[in-house]
Amino acid sequence: MATITKEEALRYHEQGKPGKIEVIPTKPYSTQYDLSLAYTPGVAEPCLEIEKNHEDAYRYTSKGNLVAVISNGTAVLGLGDIGALAGKPVMEGKGLLFKVFADVDVFDIEVNEKDPKKFIEIVKGIAPTFGGINLEDIKSPECFEIEQTLIKELNIPVMHDDQHGTAIISGAGLLNALELADKKIGDVKVVVNGAGAAGIMCARYYVSLGVNLKNVWMLDSKGLLSTKRTDLNEEKKQFSQNSDLITLEEVIAGADVFLGLSKGNIMSKKMIQSMANDPIVFAMANPTPEISYEDAMNARKDIIMATGRSDYPNQINNVLGFPYIFRGALDVRATVINEDMKKAATYALAELAKKEVPEKVNAAYNSKNLTFGRDYIIPKPLDPRLITEVAPAVARAAMETGVAKNPIKDWDAYRIKLMKQMGIYNKLTDTIITKAKQQLKRIVISDAENYNVIKAVQMIKEQGIAEPILIGNRAKILANIQENCPLGCDIPIIDFNEDIEADRLERYAQMIFVKRQRKGCNLAEARQMVRNIHYFGVMMVEAGDADGFLAGFSTKYSDTIRPALQICGTNNSLNHIAGMYVVMNKKGTFFFADTTVNHTPNTKTLIDTTLLTVNEVRRFNMEPVVALVSYSNFGSTRTGSPKEVRDAVSYLHKEYPELIVDGEMQANYAFNKQIRMEKFPFSKLGNKDVNTIIFPNLSSGNIAYKMMMEITDAEIIGPILLGVKRPINVLQMGASIREIVNMAAITAIGAQTYTDEIMKL
Repeated sequence: MATITKEEALRYHEQGKPGKIEVIPTKPYSTQYDLSLAYTPGVAEPCLEIEKNHEDAYRYTSKGNLVAVISNGTAVLGLGDIGALAGKPVMEGKGLLFKVFADVDVFDIEVNEKDPKKFIEIVKGIAPTFGGINLEDIKSPECFEIEQTLIKELNIPVMHDDQHGTAIISGAGLLNALELADKKIGDVKVVVNGAGAAGIMCARYYVSLGVNLKNVWMLDSKGLLSTKRTDLNEEKKQFSQNSDLITLEEVIAGADVFLGLSKGNIMSKKMIQSMANDPIVFAMANPTPEISYEDAMNARKDIIMATGRSDYPNQINNVLGFPYIFRGALDVRATVINEDMKKAATYALAELAKKEVPEKVNAAYNSKNLTFGRDYIIPKPLDPRLITEVAPAVARAAMETGVAKNPIKDWDAYRIKLMKQMGIYNKLTDTIITKAKQQLKRIVISDAENYNVIKAVQMIKEQGIAEPILIGNRAKILANIQENCPLGCDIPIIDFNEDIEADRLERYAQMIFVKRQRKGCNLAEARQMVRNIHYFGVMMVEAGDADGFLAGFSTKYSDTIRPALQICGTNNSLNHIAGMYVVMNKKGTFFFADTTVNHTPNTKTLIDTTLLTVNEVRRFNMEPVVALVSYSNFGSTRTGSPKEVRDAVSYLHKEYPELIVDGEMQANYAFNKQIRMEKFPFSKLGNKDVNTIIFPNLSSGNIAYKMMMEITDAEIIGPILLGVKRPINVLQMGASIREIVNMAAITAIGAQTYTDEIMKL
């Protein structure tokens, strides 16, 4: 696991808008008419409809996609009873995970009440607001009473994830591990160390899956739960054994399965060695397991090991369950999350682990071939198939058990709906990162003296996106590394005040001189140029000492473009370059060009830009649907930039008839295919969704993407430099960590596909 410092964690939660979640309006609100519909007098109509039929709340409000994450802060993570307010960051985090993984909206609610009966009444009082309730971080044994009472007295799904999440996920791992060990679930001896809410519910759940209750041996901080003890509550008594054994070391002998939900380093190699053949060890204490992965693997070669950590195989992570369980329950308006729905999630997870793993999942976890086996018994949290496997399974179980008020009739359509809901979230960036990892490239990165750059470099290195090479002031870079991310010294740093050999400088200078000698550059000037960080970075790529160059975090755009053009030149027959941004939001992925290079393009420049952009879009495995936008529609203005756009489209239609492109048109007609088809049914775009926008000038393109970046929830990647022969890209000044990582990946992909051939356009 990447080391996270206190300062980094606090900065993450504090910077920008404090916290991790916000409320976003889903309806228009820009006019008085909109506001009249949203509030008074328009809001009265849905109120009256809901008064007549409470089920209409699902039609007219957000209730159907809204979950309450509720806690009283009495058992927060590994922090214990820290109070309701101190637990708020965790509840916000849970809300973020709900949204990110399953598009479920969340209000986090921290209740300052420890009395279970009063807590229940509070939750019941606010329940009409929500489509479901996720109880969180409530201590045992009160959590059992709270959950069971709310399940009985409310008609919406209620689940205490601390109880059931680990049970559902680890249950899937258990089924697959038993299959690999060739053991029958009814015969195995299971030892559970930790008798809190999670431990008790896991044990109950394993019994429901087929484990014999008599074969469950549970320990708390005082030792084995035995019939001789008088301090056991009702939840613990059901697992008491008539035995004189006390310690874990005594109980674990001969066990087939160990489930640890206690504390770190309480299990020894000797204990592992005393277990039965093919032992299954789920050491779930976090961040330090009951026994380290290394010690467990050294103790037994036949072990099947899982932990709660992401840096070892078989991570048992609750995020594999709760987002998708609630997603499926909400989508059929289930009145409860029952045992069949939980088991459906377990079986779906177990089956998904047996399916062929997509290439991008392998790449995301730096693996060439994740395959069902001892090191892969449970799907990975970033597997995009989880939403379409687990949620439908839960929804189907709700229907089959008669608790679904809104049954699904078309399962294929439902899966498509789920994919549309989640498809845009990092879909393109996932593709980019996956491609970059397929063939590791050396990417030179400047400005590593800055926090964002060095953090991005850390991610690039750790995730296997590229092999970064840093150029800049060595002392400042090392100080930045030491302060923000102790990477060690395995990333090359080039400080050309200290490190650059004279013969290397001279070799680069001679190459520049050869390229520029008939363009006003003498050898002395070439020697001076190579001491400029941008010329040096470009020369590293040109000379084959690196595969790509990424710069511009703290310098002007032109400072990087100029050396790239002077040294490398263009890679296309048009001898033309352009700039493109990728804009991703809930409506889709869009490619904007030209946004950075050509100020007032003429017809030929617009044609060239379109062709370069089309070629780049296809590299992202997307078919370009291109609109050339303007302030007029199809000849309504006869002169100026609309004419240049119109002439460019005419040429493209004639010379590239297979290309789906049209214009000139106003932006609203480009993005709204319904009004476009009504007004301009002759358009070559037809009923297709436009994904590529060519702007009539630099001003409009630059303004458009920056507005999208600031006033919408769009994620922006760019600027991507089109037409340069070598893989060289320029960052926005002050780019975010994510933007730098994405641009490094794009640069790496460019290096993978680099060719000396001129692209014919």
